[in-house]
Amino acid sequence: MKEFYRISRLPPYVIGIVNELKMEARRRGEDIIDFGMGNPDMPTPKHIVDKLCEAARKGVNHRYSQSKGIYKLRLAICDWYKRNYGVDLDPDTEAIATIGSKEGLSHLAMAITAPGDSVLVPTPTYPIHTYAFILANGDVTQVPMGKDIDFFEALSSAFKNNWPRPKAMVINFPHNPTTEVVEIDFFYKVVEFAREHDLIVIHDFAYGDLVFDGYQAPSFLQAPGAKDVGVEFFTMSKSYSMPGWRVGFAVGNRDIIHALARLKSYNDYGMFQPIQIAATVALNGPRDCVEEAREIYRKRRDVFCEGLNRIGWKVEPPKATMMVWAEIPDQFKAMGSLEFSKLLLEKAKVAAAPGIGFGEGGDHHLRFSLVENEHRIRQAIRGIRELF
Repeated sequence: MKEFYRISRLPPYVIGIVNELKMEARRRGEDIIDFGMGNPDMPTPKHIVDKLCEAARKGVNHRYSQSKGIYKLRLAICDWYKRNYGVDLDPDTEAIATIGSKEGLSHLAMAITAPGDSVLVPTPTYPIHTYAFILANGDVTQVPMGKDIDFFEALSSAFKNNWPRPKAMVINFPHNPTTEVVEIDFFYKVVEFAREHDLIVIHDFAYGDLVFDGYQAPSFLQAPGAKDVGVEFFTMSKSYSMPGWRVGFAVGNRDIIHALARLKSYNDYGMFQPIQIAATVALNGPRDCVEEAREIYRKRRDVFCEGLNRIGWKVEPPKATMMVWAEIPDQFKAMGSLEFSKLLLEKAKVAAAPGIGFGEGGDHHLRFSLVENEHRIRQAIRGIRELF
């Protein structure tokens, strides 16, 4: 088999190992409760599906679309930011639709990265934050993240200790997988730092809507001057329960948005137009469906965290996201996250994502995605209790 340069830069997909073991167990007839992939289980709200069906019946919508998204969708994106965050955006120059945020992040990395460019990326973090830049022939400088770490200080230190200086930084709050959150003053500091050192900021805001206990996640673009230094990505997969639709967008600095649009114009013709029309209706419509999804995830979080704490696995309920980042209990920690996740699958019939799959900084944790109902969550707690 031939060796391909970019493929050779990718390590084995650790999370895929657990997924394969899970599928083998299911083929044997075992009932596996799956918290591994952050794949929302709730159906897309009816009014969004109805609009898709209506638009799909019109032949005019079957033609090629625009790679940057139809104008009404970009306008809806800008109006959504104005309503929710008080941020003014130009739909022509400061907003672009993407085929999910993952595609947008990947193409943006390709658009702005020259061979040898260095980028600051947290560890642990969602894999595309790291590998988008590796696939674009860049170098990644990992910045440790955790509950006892001042992340901004770690960012500053990583920047100053690297030469040549990093070109960009990737941040993600509420954070996947650690569920850490920030207040707006963190973004004030990031903007000031980026201005001082001519850094591009890329903020992944995928979980901005899934917040609990009175916490409100700020948008990076709410910080004065944010549009001068960076962009923010959002996806409709989570809060609008549209994961398979692949609808996301990026907003912010017009030069960066232009670079992404230019690259995408060579690579794709955008999403199927009825999907864009339905996404426009979702963004312009009532937020009842978002509130409903948020409340479902909150209840699942409470059942899961209370259950784990009750059986002796100490976890802190997250203020945001649809996940729980659980430190491996001391008696199992020496196994590492991959082997412990295999044990959990075999003995408790529970699938979770090993923390090592998100970077070296995650190997003492598992990530549980709350994509099973409360009954199944209680069943999972019983299985874990028996293992313990």
